Amino acid sequence: MSCLGNIIWFIFGGFINAIGWFFTGIVWCITIVGIPIGLQCFKMAGLQLAPFGKEIVETDNSATSFLLNILWIIFGGLALCIANLISAFFLCITIIGIPFAVQSLKLAKLSLMPFGKEVR
Repeated sequence: MSCLGNIIWFIFGGFINAIGWFFTGIVWCITIVGIPIGLQCFKMAGLQLAPFGKEIVETDNSATSFLLNILWIIFGGLALCIANLISAFFLCITIIGIPFAVQSLKLAKLSLMPFGKEVR
């Protein structure tokens, strides 16, 4: 089921939102200081391409993760969160789209605070 869900997800919006993550990762990687943030963006872009069958686990609750999350919200996370919320809204229009909207909401939450989390 997760394979079919990922294929449908990729076709109906996952690819477009993943482009946002890739673009944001490239912008962050331009500077040397932003490389760790850019690498996290690339990991999240992979999750944005195929979210079914994966879970998000909180791994680190340190002050560094907190500070990076605050910087992230200011410099890129809010726009990606809004894009996922818009996707969730349009996916909720049909009954068939509700599981996809749930995944989009999961990714919207992750878009706000991606540091200190791991994809399994």
